[in-house]
Amino acid sequence: MAEIDTLVQAVLPPLSPIGASASLRDQAYAALKQMITEADIYAHPEEIRLDEKQLSQALGVSRTPIREAITLLEQEGFLRIEPRRGIFIVRKTKKQIIEMIEMWAALESMAARLATANAADEDIAGLRRIFDEFRTEAPADHLEEYSDANIAFHQAIIRLSGSHLMGKTIENLFIHVRAIRRMTISQKDRASRSIIDHMRIIEALEKRDTELAERLVRQHSLDLAVHVEKYCDFLD
Repeated sequence: MAEIDTLVQAVLPPLSPIGASASLRDQAYAALKQMITEADIYAHPEEIRLDEKQLSQALGVSRTPIREAITLLEQEGFLRIEPRRGIFIVRKTKKQIIEMIEMWAALESMAARLATANAADEDIAGLRRIFDEFRTEAPADHLEEYSDANIAFHQAIIRLSGSHLMGKTIENLFIHVRAIRRMTISQKDRASRSIIDHMRIIEALEKRDTELAERLVRQHSLDLAVHVEKYCDFLD
């Protein structure tokens, strides 16, 4: 168990001690949720088990706010508590992941539609800057950096919609869809095809072509769902 814990802990981002300006529970909750969001939860076949004592030490607080935060995250579906086994980050099956991507496709395509009406020209132009370093460098040569840019792009589309509610609705999907995007970006030349899709989406947004932007964004995500169905048997 110790060896497995060491392996899966390697995919978790580090935690920093929290201060006392707000509720310790709320700060612990925010820190743990951010850690879960940034974790590569599908990078290994083993589930990621969290250690309450380690979390307490990393955040510099007692176990009480940690337990309260864990309870909240369990209620929201991010964590699973198993008696005598431990606390685990919830992972989804392939079927569940595909359903989440399909839901993401619906929401992000609507976000693109709203962005053509609501986003400022300079904000849309900012989408191109996300990919500046890949103008002369192939995405496949810098997969980690491109993966981060890819995720930032999809977050930006949601933000450009101007809909706060849409951003909150998609938040819980993001944890899993982000992890799957990161896992699959290196497969089957997806990085090269992905940046072509992104440029076409940006051009549609710049032209304020509502129907095209919506269609391109939807298809881009649905292509990911098809890829997961075909190549991601490790999720079963």
